[in-house]
Amino acid sequence: MIEGALIELRDALASVELGLDLASAPAARHARAEVVAQVDDYLLPRLRRMDAPLLMVVGGSTGAGKSTLVNSLVGTTVSASGVLRPTTRAPVLACHPDDLRWFEDDRILPGLSRTTGAASGGGGAAGLELVPTERLPPGLALLDSPDIDSVVEANRMLAAQLLAAADSWLFVTTAARYADAVPWDLLHAARDRGTALSLVLNRVPPEAGEVAGHLEAMLAEQGLVGTQLLVVEETVPEDGLLPAEALAPVRGWLDALADDAQARAGLVRRTLEGALDSLGPRVRAVEAAAAEQREAAAELGEALDRVYADARAEVDEAVKSGALLRSEVLARWHEVVGTGDLMRALENRIGWLRDRLRAAFTGGGSADPEIEGAVLAGVEAVVHAAADRAAERAAGAWRGHPAGRELLAGAPRIDAASSALREATATEVRGWQGYVFDLVREEGAGKRTTARLASLGVNGAGLTVMIAVFASTGGLTGAEIVVAGGTSAAGQKLLEAIFGDQAVRTLAARARTDLLARVDHLLGDEAERYRALLATAAPQAGGPERLRAALDELERAR
Repeated sequence: MIEGALIELRDALASVELGLDLASAPAARHARAEVVAQVDDYLLPRLRRMDAPLLMVVGGSTGAGKSTLVNSLVGTTVSASGVLRPTTRAPVLACHPDDLRWFEDDRILPGLSRTTGAASGGGGAAGLELVPTERLPPGLALLDSPDIDSVVEANRMLAAQLLAAADSWLFVTTAARYADAVPWDLLHAARDRGTALSLVLNRVPPEAGEVAGHLEAMLAEQGLVGTQLLVVEETVPEDGLLPAEALAPVRGWLDALADDAQARAGLVRRTLEGALDSLGPRVRAVEAAAAEQREAAAELGEALDRVYADARAEVDEAVKSGALLRSEVLARWHEVVGTGDLMRALENRIGWLRDRLRAAFTGGGSADPEIEGAVLAGVEAVVHAAADRAAERAAGAWRGHPAGRELLAGAPRIDAASSALREATATEVRGWQGYVFDLVREEGAGKRTTARLASLGVNGAGLTVMIAVFASTGGLTGAEIVVAGGTSAAGQKLLEAIFGDQAVRTLAARARTDLLARVDHLLGDEAERYRALLATAAPQAGGPERLRAALDELERAR
């Protein structure tokens, strides 16, 4: 049951997306990777085989002497040491021949290939070198890891992975470097994970006896009371190995551990329980960071919603106010439909009206091309200007947010309308024009209305509807409306003469609704450039909740 809960927790963690550049993100990404690796490399393997040998990883800083220490404990050179750095490239695992079977498969460290036999000195390609030796007792294996502060990043990452897979750490430092920051970062990690820890203070000059006391005090201050401290005095290696008298403190401690199966089992249980106990705080930190990611993504998305809603409102206002039409278009429209004389004619002289309007609109079945072209160009200009301003405002809003600023920094400029907008707008406006013409045809399908419509033509009537949509400040009402530029309600009266006043209101409302729907589509495509950018880093829904549920299930399973 606990294995299944761990697997679900690991999978939930691995799926958490932390792509937005927030202050909490780097630490959360590190914690996520650490926990996932520890579940795979240590917790699951150990839970499945509690009877496997204790795996003690020997770690430390560059030049601390850990490879020399391992070689000395084994009694022969199994891991390269020397003045050139880095020295330990591939990790070397030494164990009793009877224990070799525990490490030949991928039970632990499944991502590393295996080689078995005489060590190549750690100079080969990345992999795990298995070295069987009678010098180590059954039940205990030593793994010499790369330097924790190696100049090679891959070595540092591998060292962290190996330490996460350990039942116990044998950490090596020196009298000259025991106070360095990097080793203490790892010691804090051992404390926080509950890992069993022993510390070798290497190369201690005879006259520096106070160093061990100072180190013990530092361990106590850092919450590491009870850490086994083993002091190795400074000496000259013989054939690359430490003399027996210098090695005696470590040798004696290790032999005692090897002889005591109960003590080894206790170390394993201590580290296992400590690792399980440490999952809660670490996972909750990732959960909190994931929640911050979701909140940040929502803030960026809401900023886009506001900006492009404002752009839609700008277009809507331009349509309602008549600002979309240029003065020359309105003048031409006034010239075509007339003023008071036409209004009086509409009351009883449809025949006279038919002759005048056919000349203006229906030659070849087309509306006045000057008005039609200007109307379409006006829509395109208004939409493009609103989209341009929206893109600029969206970029400004994102630059004011850390996550948005980082997203924009790595993307092409999108603080202006896209190059595809003009063509897309032209296509939509032509589509809208066709829609209005279809409305007119549909409304004029009755016999009487068809005869009246013939006097104006479908295109002429459709253009009249479009002009009415753009010129009305409050929608068509049946009473005289105020038209931008001083134009009268002649267009409305003209349509009412053909279709009736209720039909005219319906035509204009449907035409306006369709136009704004097309504007929404155009602006949505413009905003999609930002949304697509956000989608590359924004978290998926349910991440924090899944983590919380997985952690709760693990705690119940324990």
